[in-house]
Amino acid sequence: MPYFDAASAAPLHPVARQALLAALDEGWADPARLYREGRRARLLLDAAREAAAEAVGCRPDELTFTPSGTAAVHSGMSGALEGRRRVGRHLAVSSVEHSSVLHSAAAHEARGGSVSEVPVDRTGAVGAAAFAGALREDTALACLQSANHEVGTEQPVAAVAEACRAAGVPLLVDAAQSLGRGPVPEGWSLLTGSAHKWGGPSGVGLLAVRKGVRFAVPGPADERESGRSAGFENLPAIVAAAASLRAVRAEAGVEAARLRALVDRIRAVVAESVPDVEVVGDPVRRLPHLVTFSCLYVDGETLLHELDRAGFSVSSGSSCTSSTLTPSHVLRAMGVLSEGNVRVSLPDGTAEADVDRFLEVLPGVVAEVRQRLGAAAPAASPAPAGSLVVDALGRRCPVPVIELAKAIGRVPVGGTVTVLADDEAARLDIPAWCGMREQEYVGEEPADRGSAYVVRRLS
Repeated sequence: MPYFDAASAAPLHPVARQALLAALDEGWADPARLYREGRRARLLLDAAREAAAEAVGCRPDELTFTPSGTAAVHSGMSGALEGRRRVGRHLAVSSVEHSSVLHSAAAHEARGGSVSEVPVDRTGAVGAAAFAGALREDTALACLQSANHEVGTEQPVAAVAEACRAAGVPLLVDAAQSLGRGPVPEGWSLLTGSAHKWGGPSGVGLLAVRKGVRFAVPGPADERESGRSAGFENLPAIVAAAASLRAVRAEAGVEAARLRALVDRIRAVVAESVPDVEVVGDPVRRLPHLVTFSCLYVDGETLLHELDRAGFSVSSGSSCTSSTLTPSHVLRAMGVLSEGNVRVSLPDGTAEADVDRFLEVLPGVVAEVRQRLGAAAPAASPAPAGSLVVDALGRRCPVPVIELAKAIGRVPVGGTVTVLADDEAARLDIPAWCGMREQEYVGEEPADRGSAYVVRRLS
């Protein structure tokens, strides 16, 4: 069964498996002890730190192992904010950061700090000038991902780092998605990563903090990992994580080129073979293994289940697959369609034949899901007036958009359709539908329940 969700967690690399098994036998003792077993464990920990530091491009004493990538982000942000408290309490982040960054930002704001979210364009990239404009005299920290986890768009880290350097602001780069895929971004002050994204075991993150960056660990101090990560080190997992990071980075050049060609094929064929689809993210400045597209008139959860039944494991940022029933913050910030969203992220070694079979299966699966939802049903007779109201209250995505698509043909050119909806995704998907179908989105108006979304027919 082809697994196409490497952006969530990559399969365990063979080198990681070998290193893990070996370290379970040799690295079980406390590396802080002076007896023979402890010294052996310390040697393994030091070697792992040196290997990871070399891969990242920092000194070994600048790198800390953490229990996860999320823990690395939380520790890095809180430590840098606390260390620069005298400078100010302002934090600048992009609007498409990983949830771990945004959760830390929300916690900082709740404690009295201020946060600026830098918007992105329709490809998901920030503008370096816009990011520079968000920096202030009281900015304590800036955060920018190396590449987006949902759509793969690479960020202009070097340009933003230069702006941060000129302003005297440290830059934390979340490199979780890119560390195993290509060059490490330049100019960072703090950098985080997560082992299960590059084929290491889960439960290991890394935090690198450049010498000279003011850093103060909030909360109780701990004698391990320079006080930046409390608790006993999971040494076997750390050893496996470092070994696999070195291995995947050595293989990255050749494998990235091969996967990029497969993703280029997916991008092209999906756009040609699936009607009413939007391939999102930057087509060039992107991760080599990841592609995301959104299909009109499709329930994302049903689509993912049907692809799973067909033998393909994929992911989604669609609101229809979320327990909160709200659209992905990344897709919302980009202003693109969220319904029927599919993220395909290929692990190393993906066979071309598996990609070909996916492209053969996908159009039929999408068509079947649309038929179930009635998206292909013929429009009713024309409306007698130049306006029409569609009641989609209580109905979840993509039903409001499906009803809009059916109704638009019933009003004359220049007429309007007003969709009443209380699904949060409608606020994003109705304007996105208008852009895809070349109709005019007039705007959102208050209603007794939910909101009224007004669309004018242009053609």
